[in-house]
Amino acid sequence: MQKSFIAALLLITLFVPGLVYAQGCMGGGSSEGVNVIGFIQPQLEYNFAEDASGEADNSYNFTFNRARIGVTGNIPYDVSYYFILETSPFKGDVKICDAFTSYTRLAPYATFSIGKFKSPFGLERNTPCQGLYTVKRSLVTDNLVLDRDMGLMAYGNYNDLVNYTFALTHGTGSAAVDNNKAKDISARVVLSPIEMVKVGGSWQTGKQPAADPTAEEEDIRTRFAGELQFEYKNFLVQGEYISGKMESSGGIVAHPPDCTHDTTWYTEVPPGESKSGGYWGFLAYTTPWELQPIVKYEFYDPDADTDDNELSIITFGFNYFINDWSRIQVNYLYKAEKGNEIVNDEILFQFQALFN
Repeated sequence: MQKSFIAALLLITLFVPGLVYAQGCMGGGSSEGVNVIGFIQPQLEYNFAEDASGEADNSYNFTFNRARIGVTGNIPYDVSYYFILETSPFKGDVKICDAFTSYTRLAPYATFSIGKFKSPFGLERNTPCQGLYTVKRSLVTDNLVLDRDMGLMAYGNYNDLVNYTFALTHGTGSAAVDNNKAKDISARVVLSPIEMVKVGGSWQTGKQPAADPTAEEEDIRTRFAGELQFEYKNFLVQGEYISGKMESSGGIVAHPPDCTHDTTWYTEVPPGESKSGGYWGFLAYTTPWELQPIVKYEFYDPDADTDDNELSIITFGFNYFINDWSRIQVNYLYKAEKGNEIVNDEILFQFQALFN
């Protein structure tokens, strides 16, 4: 299967022309030499909570959502590189977010990259970190879509009508070392039939070490996604549906820290075939005063076979663009848990500054 995929990948990238688009968090870089890039996102978080007696136990703290620095550039001829670190003390140790080199001879028809890069799946995961319209990504994206991965990728587009990405990766996320012989296969295609509309889909599948260490068969993980974007004058609408399926012997899966999660995080996988999924969508309007109000709704079901475990969040907020390199984001997150409602709403205030 993997040999057939690689052959198809080479054929597609040779015969489908396109413009290249970056797979890192941000662009930048001159025609030659080194360009330093990065951004910081200092943040105030106000958390609503209750103590055991039901009394309000709210708290607030200052943090860095992200603090990243790196370099990018081009080497004559036909080679580019991209390297960026996450340095926020609130994300654990300093870690490599992206580190890949690209062969650009076929650009704008295709570009080949090898190294560590964003998982080439989904609209929200591939929205640049400094370009997110809300402070946080949605629950379904963070839980079902890998943050980064190691592997080989080919991407490009044709006259802004078709964007495509194909990748062969470890499937282990940000862990540098592969943990089995199998590899994940990912694909994402986005069409723009008219200027104001983009519609696309993503697919990913691969085998993972069994969550149950005594099991003989490896787990099989599959992801599907559909995305839509509509932009008209100052209005922007985006939405995405993500579905996940796991065929497993059951157990607990440990996920290593990455540029999204500051510590190892765990998911419980039921035996047999299990499904999870969710969706998100938002409406934003850019006013003449550099102020952009936004409302977002998201829904996540971690296990379709379990009742009363769905989670939903409504985000109200705005973005204020001070200039091309700085902005302020304010979000209120109204959270609702079906079956077990708790007090855990949030207010987030973030100041972002870019440099490149």
